[in-house]
Amino acid sequence: MRAGLHSRIAVALSVVLMIGACSPHPETPKSSDSPVVTTATAPATEAARPGKQYAIADFIDTTSIFGASFSADEKRILFSSNKTGVWNAYTMPTGGGDWSAVTSSATDNNYAVSYFPADERKLVTRDQGGNELDHLYVIELDGSEKDLTPGDKLKADFLGFNHAGSAFYVATNERDAKFFDLYRYDASTYARKRVYENAQGLDLGPVSGDGRYLALTKTRTTNDNDLHLVELASGKSVHLTPHEGDASFSAEDFSPDGKYLYYTSNQGSEFSRIRRYDLAAATHEDVRSESWDIIDVAFSHNGKFRVDMTNVDGRTRVDVFENATGAELALPTLPAGEIRNLRIARSETRMAFYLNGDRQPNDLYMLEFGKSAPERLTTSLSSRLDPDDLVDSSVVRFKARDGLIIPNILWKPHQATAQSKAPALLLVHGGPGGQTTRAYNVLAQFLANHGYVVLGINNRGSSGYGKAYFAADDGKHGREPLWDCVDGKSFLQTLDYVDAQRIGIMGGSYGGYMTVAALAFQPEEFKVGVDIFGVTNWLRTLESIPPYWESFREALYQEIGNPATQRDFLVETSPLFHADKITKPLMVLQGANDPRVIKAESDDIVAAVRKNGVPVEYVVFDDEGHGFSKKENQIEGYGKMLVFLDTYLKGDAAASAPR
Repeated sequence: MRAGLHSRIAVALSVVLMIGACSPHPETPKSSDSPVVTTATAPATEAARPGKQYAIADFIDTTSIFGASFSADEKRILFSSNKTGVWNAYTMPTGGGDWSAVTSSATDNNYAVSYFPADERKLVTRDQGGNELDHLYVIELDGSEKDLTPGDKLKADFLGFNHAGSAFYVATNERDAKFFDLYRYDASTYARKRVYENAQGLDLGPVSGDGRYLALTKTRTTNDNDLHLVELASGKSVHLTPHEGDASFSAEDFSPDGKYLYYTSNQGSEFSRIRRYDLAAATHEDVRSESWDIIDVAFSHNGKFRVDMTNVDGRTRVDVFENATGAELALPTLPAGEIRNLRIARSETRMAFYLNGDRQPNDLYMLEFGKSAPERLTTSLSSRLDPDDLVDSSVVRFKARDGLIIPNILWKPHQATAQSKAPALLLVHGGPGGQTTRAYNVLAQFLANHGYVVLGINNRGSSGYGKAYFAADDGKHGREPLWDCVDGKSFLQTLDYVDAQRIGIMGGSYGGYMTVAALAFQPEEFKVGVDIFGVTNWLRTLESIPPYWESFREALYQEIGNPATQRDFLVETSPLFHADKITKPLMVLQGANDPRVIKAESDDIVAAVRKNGVPVEYVVFDDEGHGFSKKENQIEGYGKMLVFLDTYLKGDAAASAPR
């Protein structure tokens, strides 16, 4: 049985945090060499191509969809979409056709989880206003709804059905807000039993299809963890991965025959490979390795197929293997883009997947095995947008001042030329262990459409480029990763279609931290900054983390700093305490219900920077948490962002371009 959300630490760290053990802003070393493209080349200068500029509402009119679960008879598929402006669950025929709403909320987002294996009941999850306290609900055959995880201030994760479909597993922190226990639910009556009490504070992973075993992760640092295996009936626990040095392990799936636990590991190598643990023989063996991180492994219901996903230089590659022979399944030739979220039906005769590309938001496809071509079920791109007016991204690399090669994703506007230079924005992802990838990116496309060059930097500490690169920011936040951003600006200045004097910085979550840190610690480098749900006060952030982050709290402290013992250091690395140095215009966007970066942080930085007489735009969304989830808020937030950038970076806010 495949686990649903078995890597809570990865989710948490992908959107906030990290700082290290050195002062972030001593005198910045100078680059000995100008940054240069070292591998993929930046788009060449070309003649400006006329194109239509679109309002943000045109971009947001695009329908976002994800998820795929087959009904018991495999005649319908369950998925999530924001077509109404709020995320809800829908079904549609597997051959295509009209959508049927499973939920119809106008306020709180609902996300599809799974059909029941034997009938038309459905599972969905929902929080309240973005507070991330997810509950699990069943939608009965008559359409009525039942909360399977009632209670205040608890969080629940669905971990999958057993192989027979007679039971399913849910993790909740209702017993102890800090730790998640495992519950087994009867699929017919919803009667439940706690089958694992998480007294050790581990992170729950997949449960074997026969319900015998649970895999768990013990986090020591953000670069080092261990796998454990528990026999649920006896409570016997086995430490699977004793090792020396830093190594990361991730339990992915149990084989349907109950013989193996498959996991990924970068022990002894730069990149994660697939390994498996023989449950009977208690032995490990390598299964497959690549020259990039293999990031996911999953089996079809009866084990006919194994699906691997590999992070290849900012794209996800999907490989499907027949287990009996080891032969790789030939996937169909598709338009430009990549396959995502592949799901094989229980019959193992068909699969659903999404196609995503630079100018191709997620569209759902269905492929019957044995047929050469899949059937496209959705058209997500807004009919208001001409795909030819959108841009293709490119992978570019530059050399940082210490010689480290920094990978990036670049979006170049059609209208940018050496004769008509464009302003540029450095876009910093969350994490810091996140990654900017080649995919449909509504913000990057919107900004490029309005004449901004966008460089999505994967500064040191980003995932996807090996163990050493991921660890290269440890103890160095506010210094080397920030210097990468400054060197990214220098790289942009080498492009003949970029206006060297009009370069800003923006980012969300940790990227928001990097934005405000750049304005505070390198105040003359960037002309403007846009902070989206970003950290500005590490003391407050670390003291207010959600209780259910307890399993990796010490790992956060090791990476960022301990507020009990390193207060001076955290003050030194927090932009709020250096806000007097910020002299460039700043925009801040914040969700009122954000449990990760609480609103008080943004209130404080806005008030502090306004004391400098600096233009500050502050936008608060009362019904959002950590990030945008509702279309109307995206329209408001991104629309105001464009006005801000046109005013303070481009300098032509009075222009009549659509917003």
